[in-house]
Amino acid sequence: MTKARMLTLISRSYCHLCHEMEAALRPLLAECGVALEVLDADADPALARYDELVPVLLLGKMELCHYFLDEAAVRAALAGQSHECC
Repeated sequence: MTKARMLTLISRSYCHLCHEMEAALRPLLAECGVALEVLDADADPALARYDELVPVLLLGKMELCHYFLDEAAVRAALAGQSHECC
């Protein structure tokens, strides 16, 4: 059994860029079979380091992009992780 691939979006509920990145991610998530975990930057003190960078998209501990979705970077990271292109 393979572990599902997961992206993490560090977000804020009142952040329009965060909402835009999440919406832009939805088709890519469906296409690539990737799950998304959304974490509130204000709810966890450990996420304070991302303060002004939100939204931040992570694959594991690797930062893929912030402010705006970099689809090419996400695809490259997912392809490198699974050895298959999505």
